[in-house]
Amino acid sequence: MNLKGALFALLAFAIFATHDVVIKYLGATYEAPQIIFFSVLFSFPLIVFILLRDSEGGSLRPVHPWWTAARTISSAFGAGGAFYAFSVLPLTQVYPILFAMPLLITIFAIPILGERVGIHRALAVIVGLVGVIVVLQPRTATLSPGHFAALGAAVFSAFASIVMRKIGREERTVVLQLYPLIVNFLVMGALLPFVYVPMQLVDLGASAVVASFAMMATACLVMAYRLAPAVIVAPMQYSQIIWASIFGALFFGETLDRPTVIGTGIIIASGLYIVLREDRRSTGSKQPVLRTRTRVGTPSSPRIAAFLRRNRPE
Repeated sequence: MNLKGALFALLAFAIFATHDVVIKYLGATYEAPQIIFFSVLFSFPLIVFILLRDSEGGSLRPVHPWWTAARTISSAFGAGGAFYAFSVLPLTQVYPILFAMPLLITIFAIPILGERVGIHRALAVIVGLVGVIVVLQPRTATLSPGHFAALGAAVFSAFASIVMRKIGREERTVVLQLYPLIVNFLVMGALLPFVYVPMQLVDLGASAVVASFAMMATACLVMAYRLAPAVIVAPMQYSQIIWASIFGALFFGETLDRPTVIGTGIIIASGLYIVLREDRRSTGSKQPVLRTRTRVGTPSSPRIAAFLRRNRPE
């Protein structure tokens, strides 16, 4: 079962990486709000189909309205930052920054969840953040808006994940899925008149592909988490850097420089250590951090934890 879970996870992140290549292709012509708007628009039929299968009773009023609002806004900012970063930066620079999410989640868990972080995880966070600095090369390279967008995506997505962990067991699945979708649609729709460029039919099709790939990858990731524990599945996300190197070289003429390789290695090592520590201490009602989120930058896909909680023993 663990092998099947790992394979489903690898497939999920391969699809996510392809999803990001399409975003980068669209980003050469269109602004991030337009790309997000149409990807969300094309995702509505898929999302509605999923929501129609929701068997939970109750209204659409959140149990925790303020936390739900904070998570919804953070998800929108995280998606916007990720889409913009993928549009303007090499893929191999975006992924290492987004890989800092487990480190940020560990930090946010202290004030929001009241968790105590021991010396081992604290040192892992510090080492991982050093890795981010190595990738960014602040002294030798000029930091662009794309770098700050990627950092913002990691921060906002980490915050949304922690909030999901805090309220996920009490909120209805439909509330957790529908609110971020609607907010993304409305906010990006409001920005659309300022950035709109007429889209060719092939690019509209590419927007539909973005939505479809996000849903397909999420479905594979849900299956992976059902078949294997988080300690097996979560590290598979780092396979995206391999796909980024391949796709970047094939389609965009990108190459990996030494600081990016070194920094990525440091971030991955610290992230793996945190995942292993998290798995060792997650007993009873404790839920592994990385099991509470989807991949960064997928505003049109449902949340994984909402599906998992129905199939997870309490």
